[in-house]
Amino acid sequence: MLKIDMHSHILPKEMPDWFGKFGYGDFIQLIQKQNNTADMMQGGKFFRTISENCWNEDLRIKEYQTKNTSVQVVCTIPVMFSYWAKGEDCLELSRFLNDHIADLTARYPKNYIGLATLPMQDPELAIKELERCKKIGFPGIQIGSNINQMNLSDPFFFPIFEACEKLGMAVMIHPWQMMGFNEIQKYWLPWLVGMPAETSRAACSLIFGGVLEKLPQLRICFSHAGGAFLPTLGRIEHGFNCRPDLVAIDNNVNPRNYIGKFWVDCITHDIDLLKYILNLQGSKKVCLGSDYPFPLGDLEIGEFIEKSDLSNQIKEDIFSNSTLEWLNLTKSSFQ
Repeated sequence: MLKIDMHSHILPKEMPDWFGKFGYGDFIQLIQKQNNTADMMQGGKFFRTISENCWNEDLRIKEYQTKNTSVQVVCTIPVMFSYWAKGEDCLELSRFLNDHIADLTARYPKNYIGLATLPMQDPELAIKELERCKKIGFPGIQIGSNINQMNLSDPFFFPIFEACEKLGMAVMIHPWQMMGFNEIQKYWLPWLVGMPAETSRAACSLIFGGVLEKLPQLRICFSHAGGAFLPTLGRIEHGFNCRPDLVAIDNNVNPRNYIGKFWVDCITHDIDLLKYILNLQGSKKVCLGSDYPFPLGDLEIGEFIEKSDLSNQIKEDIFSNSTLEWLNLTKSSFQ
């Protein structure tokens, strides 16, 4: 059974010193170490140590083979988005990252699919890079759950989503810059609580803001199983019904009506929650995802699904069919 992991992250092994070049901000620089790891430096300060599988394309393929997975959809690490930067500087960074992924997918067409990154803080530049990425073979993009704390429903970003629909470019939404980050750092709460809330924030914004209503052919996938959106849909719908004066001000369509009109990945770490999501979404709107190579992800690449009592058809939908539909690709390309 073909398995496609539609949610994994990658970086080039070597990157320019963006902080030194631009002279400001929290740009990421990699400092390679002798033990096949690298330190990510953010604005000149230590951010995180990453392992070789963050950049070693051949090692990644070998590690995936141990999980019976042959295809990886790769995108940058969200900290690289740099939406806070000047538009032209973010464009240069985005082009560098996108060119790296485009080269990778060209050399390993049966193992890698790429999602591009855009300078979302400048819609004109974002659309320019989106069009370029379409021409060089990207089927979609990855964006953050907010842009400098602006909701994705803000009219400022609508031209980008409109261009994605027109070009047939899929969109993966990944949480980042979690709300209340500075207040909840203890116990790793930004990642445990903030990330699910951020994804729900993005989903609610796009629904209540009317973006999904205006662009019905826009193919969006919310990462981490949609975060808190689907598990709290009852509350969200009740709020829509009981306070339409606050919730339904830009779109009067019940949020439940959009279930099955977007995709989510399967990263629940819990088969019962996944079954709940499958019951809502249907198996053709749930994709295999891992968040590889980071430890909070599903580094067994869907083993809990393989061992479950889900039918082979549902497993096949999750492992490949849903992702192929989301990205508008064919299975024959990888067989």
